[in-house]
Amino acid sequence: MIKPCIVIPVYDHENAIGTTLRSLLRFCIPVLLIDDGSHTPCRDCLKELSKKYADDVTLFRLPTNQGKGAAVKEGIEQAQVLGYTHVIQIDADGQHNEEDIPLFFEAAAHNPKAVITGVPRFTENVPKVRLYSRYLTHIWVWINTLSFAIKDAMCGFRVYPVEQICALLSEEKLGNRMEFDIEILVHWVWRKGPVRNIETTVNYPSDGVSHFDTVKDNILISATHARLFFGMCRRLPALVRGKIARG
Repeated sequence: MIKPCIVIPVYDHENAIGTTLRSLLRFCIPVLLIDDGSHTPCRDCLKELSKKYADDVTLFRLPTNQGKGAAVKEGIEQAQVLGYTHVIQIDADGQHNEEDIPLFFEAAAHNPKAVITGVPRFTENVPKVRLYSRYLTHIWVWINTLSFAIKDAMCGFRVYPVEQICALLSEEKLGNRMEFDIEILVHWVWRKGPVRNIETTVNYPSDGVSHFDTVKDNILISATHARLFFGMCRRLPALVRGKIARG
């Protein structure tokens, strides 16, 4: 039996987080809100929400904005302290389809040592630059893992097995910002960690708040792909042996 919680990294999403949170609470899964150093309006909003739903919601706050990756790491580590076995990661802005929570939960229950990751079915309002850069990331991830196990490495809707991921985080220095979602999956596959992929609808609200900086974050992600490529080269003999052993 798994004991899951939901982790939501939040940074200045005061206009969306209330709706997202209320939609998630109907699944009766505890929620950890990770405030990534938000400004006063969002900080106050999160305090009010955590008080209103105190039986189901726990709020943690990073003193300064450190990035989505840092917030997710904090959430996973706090989940371990609180005794949860699995973390369901979902974004604060409402772009992910909460109706698929039971599918992710069921997949984790049947594959408790696997990472369950979303494979987006995008609605028509997806920004084209995000879509095209995503395809490039797919190619790099397949190269850097010598595998097609990861269908999408950028979707922030996923389930992590807490014990195994905390072990990975304690041994590897991973990025703290937008590159984290990609980097942790590549390292997971390098460790022969199992991956299960679930298709899920992703919607980009026209009035949504995005902290993705097209130039800065694409440069950061490109640098991450390059770093992972050299990491793959160091691991190449072991990766090839693993592929041969699996047939």
